[in-house]
Amino acid sequence: MTLDRAMFAIGGFMVMLTVLLGFVHHEYWFYFTAFIGLNMFQSAFTGFCPPVFLLMKLGVKPGTAYK
Repeated sequence: MTLDRAMFAIGGFMVMLTVLLGFVHHEYWFYFTAFIGLNMFQSAFTGFCPPVFLLMKLGVKPGTAYK
């Protein structure tokens, strides 16, 4: 799995998790969902995403978006 695909998987999982928590636990979790979406949006333009550094240290192969 490349770094790009890992970021898609993590982002998708976090969105689904926070939406579920927003419905089941408390609606404030939707603010975290919005934060994730905003981070994904800015990452598309800047190429900066904090989890990338952790995944690179774990040895995930770089893709085309994050190097």
